[in-house]
Amino acid sequence: MVFAKISQVAHYAPSQIIDNDELAQRMDTSDEWIASRTGIHRRHITKNEETSDLATQVAKQLLQKSNYAPETIDFIIVATMTPDSAMPSTAARIQANIGASQAFAYDLVAACSGFVFALSTAEKLIASGRYKRGMVIGAETLSKILDWSDRSTAVLFGDGAGGVLLEATNQPHFLDEIQRTDGSRGGDLQSGVWGLSSPFSEIRGNAPYLKMEGRAIFEFAVRDVTKTLQELLERQNMTDEDVDYYLLHQANRRILEKMAKKLGSDMAKFPANMADYGNTSAASIPILLSECVERGILFLDGSQTLLISGFGGGLTWGAILLKL
Repeated sequence: MVFAKISQVAHYAPSQIIDNDELAQRMDTSDEWIASRTGIHRRHITKNEETSDLATQVAKQLLQKSNYAPETIDFIIVATMTPDSAMPSTAARIQANIGASQAFAYDLVAACSGFVFALSTAEKLIASGRYKRGMVIGAETLSKILDWSDRSTAVLFGDGAGGVLLEATNQPHFLDEIQRTDGSRGGDLQSGVWGLSSPFSEIRGNAPYLKMEGRAIFEFAVRDVTKTLQELLERQNMTDEDVDYYLLHQANRRILEKMAKKLGSDMAKFPANMADYGNTSAASIPILLSECVERGILFLDGSQTLLISGFGGGLTWGAILLKL
């Protein structure tokens, strides 16, 4: 049988860093207000790089680290809700930028769950036996969809990209998964509403900025996502003791603390970097994964059990249990 494994990781963020004190000069907020409620102190904000530019840097790193020629990549999947354009896709731009002439490429839109959904899809592609190697990248320039006068959203998000290289192997690394969507609650977190604008339409108007019902999203993450993580562990007859690390979407420090408590786990098992990046949506998990490997916390040798989970707009959420 053919299985998939993560063989390389990489991340990239714009060089411009905006801290909470700088935001306080633009809106009614403070470092204490933001940090105490979210755990965020600073975020990377692009000056002139688009989503495909950030993701291309990640793709180039993955090629360099693996020493593979771009022509050997079979597919590129990019999870993003902030593409450069509706078409061509961000993934198609990356394919051209790195010269991966044999790869098919497409974007996947599932907001903060995007990387988990894309990773699940890529694992199936390789497990089919038809493809040997592919990239999964989460990349966002959320700064372009924020209302920078709205402190309830603008202080939370940042720009960045992270990704993984998946390869075929003869040993199982992806153990189980759960993917879920509840579109009936989609209004709790939305952005980029395109109004009807043709001369044949009656309804007009756009709503480009991100809007969020903060309390509803907080409760959704703590209640529904934690329940899904528990369900996944129970399905595999595993407990918290069997998990080395939980790599969760980096939305809010207090969400992670509540989830850890519900899972009967220790916060030491929940690496976090939202203090330096904010919420980077589909990029948050792969950035964190790459940083953990870089810092020697994770090893990419199949010796550690990870539970990764993304959750956000849609509403969507998902979890994958894997050996890294």
